[in-house]
Amino acid sequence: MFGQGECYYAGKIAHCLVMSDPPPKREPLIHGRLIRRYKRFLVDVLLDDGSCVTAHCPNTGSMKNCLPSHADVWLSRSDNPHRKYALTWELLRTRRGHFIGVNTIRANSIVRDAITRGQVDELAGYSTVAAEKKYGQEKSRIDLYLSGHNSQVNCYVEIKSVTLLEVPVSRGRGFFPDSVSERGTRHLRELIQVVSQGYRGVLFYCVQHSGVQSVSPAKEIDPIYAETLAQAVAQGVEVLAYKVSFRGHKPRLAGRVPFVLSDSDHV
Repeated sequence: MFGQGECYYAGKIAHCLVMSDPPPKREPLIHGRLIRRYKRFLVDVLLDDGSCVTAHCPNTGSMKNCLPSHADVWLSRSDNPHRKYALTWELLRTRRGHFIGVNTIRANSIVRDAITRGQVDELAGYSTVAAEKKYGQEKSRIDLYLSGHNSQVNCYVEIKSVTLLEVPVSRGRGFFPDSVSERGTRHLRELIQVVSQGYRGVLFYCVQHSGVQSVSPAKEIDPIYAETLAQAVAQGVEVLAYKVSFRGHKPRLAGRVPFVLSDSDHV
């Protein structure tokens, strides 16, 4: 597991990759203790040197069950002089020792890296992986567009970061979304549309909480999203859920976890 000053995170990579592209450089992270998150996009952190800093919180959700006071956190630093806040909140460790990837944008890089390395069996064999391709009737941008497969049609992949672990946490049940997500529902409608046009549409849950053992729609938080997801599955949209491992110096996809559409499917 990460120790203080030993935590690393994958940097940004290009918008379009082929399988021969080299892996991104790793960036050292800065350790501290969580003081508070506020105004959704800000977080105050007490660093190991005793200084208090304000960092950007790159998470638009409620972060339900993810904000224990004085928890270990790790921040990345940007050299961009135009940024108001040079530090960005990346990781958190709970009192139970669970790691949470706070930065939802990083989920795209984690999944994209695993696909280009051939580590996602369900999406293997595509020679080109493009990001942020415009598509759909509602003028969306798909997270990943896969093409160049010898036998499979092109594939649209929408990535969602899962961090909500409901109590009791010992059950390991993760849910998405953690707040009402009209954007998430719109993306489901777009995936339904591309499937109807003969392409593959994949909803990819990137589980950035080491305590989560399964993923389900959070129907009590966003019933419209849950209903639309059920419709999407019925119409051929594929759902994958993969867990992120935080061991070593770089978060990476570790393996698939069950996707459970309804409570009746739980055993």
